[in-house]
Amino acid sequence: MALLFAAMVVYASLYPFEGWRLPGHAPWTFLIAPLSRYWTWFDVLSNLLGYAPLGFFLALGFQRSGRGAWSWVLAVLLPLGLSLTLETIQNFLPRRIPSNLDLGLNLAGALLGASSAWFLERLGGLQRWSEFRRLWFEPGAHGSLVLLALWPFALLYPASVPFGLGQVRERIEETVWPLFVDTPFQDWLPDSLSGEATADVLAPVACIALGLLVPVFMGYADIRTPARRMAFLGVLLLAAFGVSGLSSALTYGPEHAWAWIAMPVMQGVGVACAVAVLALALPGRISLVCMVCALVVSLGLLNRLPSSAYLDQSLEVWEQGRFIRFHGVSQWLGWLWPFAALVFGVRAVTRPPLRQDTRH
Repeated sequence: MALLFAAMVVYASLYPFEGWRLPGHAPWTFLIAPLSRYWTWFDVLSNLLGYAPLGFFLALGFQRSGRGAWSWVLAVLLPLGLSLTLETIQNFLPRRIPSNLDLGLNLAGALLGASSAWFLERLGGLQRWSEFRRLWFEPGAHGSLVLLALWPFALLYPASVPFGLGQVRERIEETVWPLFVDTPFQDWLPDSLSGEATADVLAPVACIALGLLVPVFMGYADIRTPARRMAFLGVLLLAAFGVSGLSSALTYGPEHAWAWIAMPVMQGVGVACAVAVLALALPGRISLVCMVCALVVSLGLLNRLPSSAYLDQSLEVWEQGRFIRFHGVSQWLGWLWPFAALVFGVRAVTRPPLRQDTRH
């Protein structure tokens, strides 16, 4: 998790990775420059909270590896070094401005995260989490927990249908097709998306239902009892609606947070809930098979859906507005999360079952 958050920080700090040039001053002059008088609360919170998870997970990782008192120091110094490096590199990007204020906020975020982990350790929170994990999840539940933790972040980026992650065909066409124009391979390419768009009104409902069932089955594969699976289902639905509402509120304002909830959405959610309840007693490996099948069908249907004016308007707000520094992270998560889950599911299904220890 610390490595994933570090990668997100690097992406958000250096996006859009173009226009590199040599600065006309020393790269470290921003350290002694006066504090900027122009700032927004969005910039303050994003710089502060962007580094808090990094410090938190680094502190946890170092504590679990037995570094003791050094865990807090390393969890602060490493994010500080990363922030200093990225702010220095921003001198070479014309669309980014290095700032000592950003550096200070990043340090404060790392301090907040590392201190939170330190207090959790002193209060016994990590021990309770280990006990909770032992009671609720199978011993090998590692990759699934990371993917489930990333799923809400992937939902932040607008999608053509709610919970529909992995709609990449149109972007692939925009990137790949120009490479084959006026070549012998041009006739091998599929027809344009607009010519193959799915007109079935049930397709969005199916995509919504399958989009929810994928993380449901992923969680079922590693959660022990039906009662706990039912509790997990409730938490997942709350997270799905909460994050989707937050995405809509960030895009159009708080008054439009729930504008995306329409009849097809409720139908899809209803189907997903019914299937999830019926599947409460499924064995873990069968749950993984169901997850892989749901992913394959969902990606097939989703990438045949046409783009909508609502989606185009949402993307314009995210890609050209105040979220321009962060839309790439959530965008890549929304694109790649289903494929990472597919690789995880196939590997888990084909892996030989663990031999149970029969010793007393």
